[in-house]
Amino acid sequence: MTPVLLVLRDDDADRSVPLPAYETAGAAGADIRANLPPDIRTEGMTLAPMQRRIVPTGLRVEIPQGFEMQIRPRSGLALKHGITLPNTPGTIDSDYRGPLGVLLVNLGTEPYLIRHGDRIAQVVVAPVVQARFDLAEALGDTARGAGGFGSTGRG
Repeated sequence: MTPVLLVLRDDDADRSVPLPAYETAGAAGADIRANLPPDIRTEGMTLAPMQRRIVPTGLRVEIPQGFEMQIRPRSGLALKHGITLPNTPGTIDSDYRGPLGVLLVNLGTEPYLIRHGDRIAQVVVAPVVQARFDLAEALGDTARGAGGFGSTGRG
């Protein structure tokens, strides 16, 4: 079954900015675009080195129960300009109906200009399983045991 996400544009959103879309037939993520407020659409939004900002998409979504929308960086922006998400993947829960913003950070050494309509991130829709948490007296043994970060080898 293919999940259907309902999308609503914000009142001041530019309707000419495309909805999230898969760029190729095999793409796991759909590119999502900046939909800047009318007062900064012409000049864009600058992200200084090490600065974090929420970039508006002009969208709200209704995600079917049992799914989440993950917001992930675009690899080209990360490689070429150091633009990524500080909380990757960002999760949009199925019961959230507010404005969809993308939290970006510039890890590069130069300011980066986000233009109106730029592809700024990708969204992956994934199933969610909610677990039950039970308190236990002990946990089962494994070969790894209680080894922490880096305990399974180099790195």
